[in-house]
Amino acid sequence: MILRNPRLGQPEATFIRKRSLPVWKRGLDLLGVVVIVPLLLPLLAVVAIYIKLVSRGPVLFVQSRVGFGGEDFRIYKFRTMHVPDESRDDRHRDYVSSLAQVDQTLSKPEYFRKDLIAGGEILRKWSIDELPQLINVVQGNMSLVGPRPDVLRLNDYDPWQLRRFEVLPGMTGLWQVSGKNRLTHNQMISLDIEYIESRSLKNDLKILARTVGVLLLDREK
Repeated sequence: MILRNPRLGQPEATFIRKRSLPVWKRGLDLLGVVVIVPLLLPLLAVVAIYIKLVSRGPVLFVQSRVGFGGEDFRIYKFRTMHVPDESRDDRHRDYVSSLAQVDQTLSKPEYFRKDLIAGGEILRKWSIDELPQLINVVQGNMSLVGPRPDVLRLNDYDPWQLRRFEVLPGMTGLWQVSGKNRLTHNQMISLDIEYIESRSLKNDLKILARTVGVLLLDREK
């Protein structure tokens, strides 16, 4: 795979290793979906109806993200923003890329809040907008636990950071339970690599348990 480093303006050969998916991990993902979806169906239905009532446009927001092995996939979320113009994705990617280059904390820009639909901030605060990614888990292009897919493209990463694509991206991960947007981009990548190196059933269960705690108790989400 040939990537271009935007900071140097030079092409460089980069190989992204694909780590095999353990049997236990796929089993945990499917078991989680079987358990979670029936419990959440009433909430999913209410949120879908609410989004249709308060704003015009589709219930789901679908976007291309970089996933396993550096390959693109379509990620699903509840739509929490007004139907975007064509420039919004590029604007947000440029903003996140600028923070990554100076390694600042991953705070949301002011224009981001202005684009939210009524109640959109609450859906995001409690990560309710992420629940449709259970579709991605069933499809096999995401896992319950793994590095969080963001809006950056492959060329936005330094070579060492590409290790985060060695495994399936996740709905939650070590970054989410370790400070999330209070951390810098490099800290996020370092946590992703730490997760990859220590990936196990025990650690995935710990992260899932910690995720519940963060959602219920972390008031700075």
